Amino acid sequence: MTPWGAVIVGSLGCYLLKLAGVSVPSRVLDHPLIERVADLIPVALLAALVAVQVFAGQGRLELDARAAGLAFAVVALLFRAPFLVVVFGAAVVAGLLRLWWG
Repeated sequence: MTPWGAVIVGSLGCYLLKLAGVSVPSRVLDHPLIERVADLIPVALLAALVAVQVFAGQGRLELDARAAGLAFAVVALLFRAPFLVVVFGAAVVAGLLRLWWG
């Protein structure tokens, strides 16, 4: 498949997926279970992306400075730190550990 063919097929697939979501009747979307699941799906997807980015490396599990940065972020969030403190603090912790470990 040519690159443009892949772009067109991908665009068509995205459009059809969006159309399917808009076409669902409101009585289905108003069900309490569906509302709860729809609220939790973004959280689960974000957690999965973070886990893959932090612990995956070259086909195996890796524990390095990224895990320490994530640990800092979790602790900072538990103490209700502002978002920028969480992000920059995690980056500083990971950066310092990488500098120290080499």
